[in-house]
Order: sequence, then structure tokens, then C-alpha cells
Amino acid sequence: MPGLLSIESHDDVAVVTLQRPEKRNALSIDLRVEMADAFERLAHDDAVACIVLTGAGTAFCSGMDTSQFGGDPEHRRRLVETSTEAFHAVGRCPKPVLAAVNGPALAGGFALALLCDVRIASHEATFGYPELPIGIPPSYAAARAALSPAVARELCLTGRVVEAPEAARIGIVSELCPAGDLRGLALARAAAIARMPRAAILETKRRILFDGERTWGALFDEEERVFRAALLEGEPDPAA
Repeated sequence: MPGLLSIESHDDVAVVTLQRPEKRNALSIDLRVEMADAFERLAHDDAVACIVLTGAGTAFCSGMDTSQFGGDPEHRRRLVETSTEAFHAVGRCPKPVLAAVNGPALAGGFALALLCDVRIASHEATFGYPELPIGIPPSYAAARAALSPAVARELCLTGRVVEAPEAARIGIVSELCPAGDLRGLALARAAAIARMPRAAILETKRRILFDGERTWGALFDEEERVFRAALLEGEPDPAA
């Protein structure tokens, strides 16, 4: 199903908008495929210097589309592969990525925002891992890669949802603004990054990715292994 996201060009800034507002931009298989393809194309587009990621409607992203969980082995393999590809495409993008969080960024949507380099948000935004109380371990790797150890541990162990003012106070986002001003602010911040010398920005992002791989790469790999085992092989042995 095409058209689950849109890409707009604003000079050398690309705005990627998740377009499932009726599902709070939940990440279906098809949306994950489109997102991976979009970020792969933009990564290799010399006309693009910075990318803004946002959501249509009143939510940024409510996480994985859990209505698609289960199914036969081939479907479950598709769930794993598209999830890995989409999150890798954003988290390992060689261009700077700014998240414009227009509403709830929850579960996998919170992890998606944390994989971006910069996060700004509207006053209506919320953040957290509410999947924990139903027995799904949240992405500690994404939290730890972006947040302080104390904040990452507390959010991952409690599953509580954080309102926008607290999100700014504890470092989840760098700026807050009214919902109507978010797009303009995001474009302004992305354009400021894009105006910097291109080679210097790309080298800086390369160092960011290098540091992330060196510091958190093994943790992300472990989370991926557990996710794959849970969907394809049953619950993994914690001692494995």
C-alpha cells in the first residue's frame, strides 16, 4: 500500500512525514518498508543536507502496529526484517536527522525519536515505553544512546509516560513550542544545520555514528537478537 509517508523538499532539507494519522502513525509492515526506502534514498541524495522526521495528525508515532503481530513463520520473518531495516535506516542515516515530535511518541515511536540526532517537540508531545506493563521489554539501547543513564533506566523500568515539559527538563527534547509553530521551527533548525559546510557536517555525523557503534552497537545487536528469537523461535534463553 503506497503513500504511507510523504517526502517534501525545502531547499536542501527533506521533510519525511508518517501518514497513518487514523492509526496514530503506528508502524505497519508497509510503512516500515516505505520508511526504510525513503531514508536509504535520502541518504544518497546529494541535494539533501538534513532530514526532518514527523507525523501527520495529532501523533508522532504510537509504535509498532501490534495488530500485525503473530501469523505464520513467513509473516513473522517479515515483521523482523522490516523492523530491523526501518530502524537501521533512521539510526544509521549518514545525514543529520531532526525529529519534530508533534504528539505522542510512544513504545517503538519513542525509540524512533531517540534514534534521531536532534528532537524538538510541541507542548502536546508525550514520550515513554508503555509496552512494559504488558510484558514487552522496551528498547533500553535507544534510551541509553540518547539519554543519561539515570533517565534511561528509570523510563525503561517504570514504563511511565513523560509530558513535554518534563521531557525538555530531562533531556529528551531540546526545545518546545506550540503545535502550530513546530513545523516552522523544525525547518528553521534543519536549515541552520544544512547551511553549515557540508563536508564538516557529514564528517561530524560519521563520528556520531562511529561513537554510537563503538559504545552501543553490541547492545542494539543484543536487542535485535532477542526480538528475532521472540518472534521466530519462541522466548530466548536469558542465559544464552
